[in-house]
Amino acid sequence: MSSMSGLSLGELPMESWMSQLPGALWDTPLEHLAIPGSHNAITYCLDTNDRSPVDLTQPHMLQKLDKYMKPLIRPFLYKWAITQDSPIKQQLDCGVRYCDLRIAHRPNDSSTDLYFYHGVYTTLTVEMVLMEIKEWLDDHPKEVVILSFSHFLGLNHELHALLLTTIRNIFSSKLCPKTEMLTLRNLWALGCSVIVSYEHNIVSCHSDLWPHIPYWWANKCQAEALIEAFEHRKKHGRPVGFFVTGINLTEDLKYICTHPTESLKDLVMSTYPILLSWVKEQTPGSREDSLNIIAGDFISESQFVPTVVALNDKLLNWST
Repeated sequence: MSSMSGLSLGELPMESWMSQLPGALWDTPLEHLAIPGSHNAITYCLDTNDRSPVDLTQPHMLQKLDKYMKPLIRPFLYKWAITQDSPIKQQLDCGVRYCDLRIAHRPNDSSTDLYFYHGVYTTLTVEMVLMEIKEWLDDHPKEVVILSFSHFLGLNHELHALLLTTIRNIFSSKLCPKTEMLTLRNLWALGCSVIVSYEHNIVSCHSDLWPHIPYWWANKCQAEALIEAFEHRKKHGRPVGFFVTGINLTEDLKYICTHPTESLKDLVMSTYPILLSWVKEQTPGSREDSLNIIAGDFISESQFVPTVVALNDKLLNWST
């Protein structure tokens, strides 16, 4: 148990769980804490009005079918592309502190606006969403958010430069510079609350960009197979620094065709009991088999976040 009251950390108010952690964890490196994350965090605002083209990472056959059979194809696409249905501020209120952000410039768009994407593009721009995160952090100054920018699609050098300028203009002094040891106590003292990870070789030229955070992805559509893949991976040891274990299931074409009335959300919610039972057995910390960030889909619809936060009880038990 985590405190004099005997409460588990999973019973803290999730909106402010970091600021309410006991002092014994303030000097624990963030890479040794259990941190809940949102896989493909900004898919709640995908353009479902058929105005967006299919994103260019999709198979050529799907793009061709969509061109000629859009009324038939799009309902299926939307059902399996949306991984979160809560707006970003609600996700942060629920306790998410890692956001998986996939950035694109829409094809044939003469503007410099950037969007998120997964199957199709979002209606909200990157700048709009980052402003929402900044506003939330203004109201929660002792919470720390890790923003992972990756899977860049259609960005040239100028658009990367524009994105970095946008990030800096919005978060300003909240941005955490590269330091060896990230702890809550240090970040609170610095007034920093945003860690930006950027999947591009330009990170080496910028003191406020952290390297890409490895993401363990099992590529499985069954919970048991996903768990087996992660147990095998744990035997080879955890990466140095931050890393993500993504308990997000991945459907294949065969699964979609044999479950025509289902959606990704149906799949996720039916398997969360098994997946969260496995999560409860995991341990944060510095050990070879420890986990750090754990990311999932539809994070506000289950006990996912409190289950991950409660893993930090184990760190307290070791320190006493």
